[in-house]
Amino acid sequence: MSGAKHEAAIIGGGVIGGGWAARLLLNGWDVRVFDPDPAARHKTEAVLANARRALPGLWDTRPPAEGHIRYCQSISETARDVPLVIEAVPERLEVKHLVYEAIETVNETGLIASSTSGLMPSDLQSKMCHPQRLIVAHPFNPVYLLPLVELVAGQQTDPAKIAEATGIYRALGMYPLHCRVEIEGFLSDRLQEALWREALWLLKDKVATAQELDTAIAFGPGLRWAQMGTMQTFHLAGGEGGMRAMLAMFGPCLKWPWTKLTDVPELTDTFVEMVGQQCDAQAGGRDPRQLEQIRDDNLVAILRALKGRDWGAGHSLNQADDARRAADPEPDFRAPVRVLEQVVPSNWTDYNGHMNEARYLEAFSKGTDRFMEMVGVDAAYIASGGSYFTAETHIRHLAEVRAGGKIRVDTLLLSGRGKKMHIFNRMSDATGRLLATGEQILIHVSLKTRRASPPADHIADKLTMIEAHHAKLPRPEGIGRAVGQRPSAKP
Repeated sequence: MSGAKHEAAIIGGGVIGGGWAARLLLNGWDVRVFDPDPAARHKTEAVLANARRALPGLWDTRPPAEGHIRYCQSISETARDVPLVIEAVPERLEVKHLVYEAIETVNETGLIASSTSGLMPSDLQSKMCHPQRLIVAHPFNPVYLLPLVELVAGQQTDPAKIAEATGIYRALGMYPLHCRVEIEGFLSDRLQEALWREALWLLKDKVATAQELDTAIAFGPGLRWAQMGTMQTFHLAGGEGGMRAMLAMFGPCLKWPWTKLTDVPELTDTFVEMVGQQCDAQAGGRDPRQLEQIRDDNLVAILRALKGRDWGAGHSLNQADDARRAADPEPDFRAPVRVLEQVVPSNWTDYNGHMNEARYLEAFSKGTDRFMEMVGVDAAYIASGGSYFTAETHIRHLAEVRAGGKIRVDTLLLSGRGKKMHIFNRMSDATGRLLATGEQILIHVSLKTRRASPPADHIADKLTMIEAHHAKLPRPEGIGRAVGQRPSAKP
C-alpha cells in the first residue's frame, strides 16, 4: 500500500503471528507484537530472518522500505488505536474471548482479524462489544510467501469489513478468498484434513511410509495443484467430456471402500512415535530452519514460474508489482532513468552461487521493457499494433552478484530518432558498485507487417526530449565496446 504509513497490531508471536509480522513489515507496515511467551521474540525474529531472505525474491520492483517492529508488554499497549489487529493465539475459544475483551478496552474501531484455522467467527464474536468488526482472515504457512488468505464473516460482521480486509490483503500481494458460507474449517483446511486423515490411515495400516506418501503427492498431484485445484484437474482429466465424463466414469468408484475419510485411527503413543520417527528420518538430519529455507526457495521458484505465466498465485504477485510501479514518482528524464530495482531471487543463481548469464539478460530485458513503458510503448500501444524489437545486445559482466543482493538498472538513451532506439544500461548494487552493462539496439516494428516502421508521434516526441537531456550527460565507459576489447580501449 502506498501513501501514509500503515500500522498493525499482532497478538500472538508464534509461527503464524511471526509470519504476519514478516508479511506486513516487508511491505512497509509498522508492527506491534505481543506474546507472553519469553521465547516469542526469538521465534518471531527467526521467521523474519527467513522472510527477509525469501520474500523479496518474488518482487520485480523496488522493495518497500521495511517497517518498524515493536515488541510490547501487554495487549493494551499493542492494540491501542491501530486500524488492524491480528489475533494469532492458540485455538481455544475462551482464550480468544479474553484477548478480544482486552483489545476492546483500548480499541473500538479497528478491524480485528482472527487467524483461526477452523473456529466459527460467530462464536469468536459472541461476547464482543463491537462484534461487527471481527472477521476471520485465515492464512497459510509460510504466511510471508503463500498468497491465500480465507476471509470469513460471522453472523454479526459488517459486510463492509470483508471489503476493507480484501483491499488490505490484496495490497500485501495476497489472494483474499471470501468464504461466503460460515462453516467449520472453512474451505482449504477441510480439503487438507481429508487428505491428511487418509494418509494417517495408510500409515496405521502399514500400507506406506511417510516418505512414500509425500512422494505420491509431491511428484504428481502436488505439481498440478500448484497451478490448478482439484476440480479443474479432474475436469481436464475427463478430456473432451470434462468433469461430466469423469463423474460418469469414476463417480461410482466414490462409493467403493477405497478410503476411510469418515473415520480416524486412534492416535496411540506408539503410532504417534512411529509417524514421528519416519518424518525425522525423512528430514535427513536437517533442522527446521534448513527445511524452511529449502521450502522457501522451492516456493519462490514455483511462484515465479506462475508469475511469468500470469497464472493463479502469480497473477496476484503481478498485480502487486503493477501497483508499486503505478505508485512510483514520474521519472526525471534529465538523468539516467531508473528502470529496475529488485532483489536477486534464489533461483537466479548457478552452480557457482552467483547470478548466471541468462539472468543478467533477463534483468536488462525487464529494464528495457520498463523504459519502453515510460516512453509510451505500453500494453495499449502494443495492442494497437506497434512495438520495439531488440536487434542487438552486448553485455559486460563486471562483478559477481549473489542471491539476495539488491540490483538496480539505470538507462541512458543514446539515440531515439527514427525507427531505431539505442540505449545503454548500467546495473549496480545498493552501494552504487557497477555490476554489469548492457547496450542494446532496438527497432520499431509494425506488428501487422512485422517490418520496421516509424513510432507514433507521441513516442517519437518523448524519445527526442529524453535524448536531448541525456546528450548533456557524461558518456559512461563501455559504450560501443566489442567483445574482447580491453577495458581501457576507447569506443
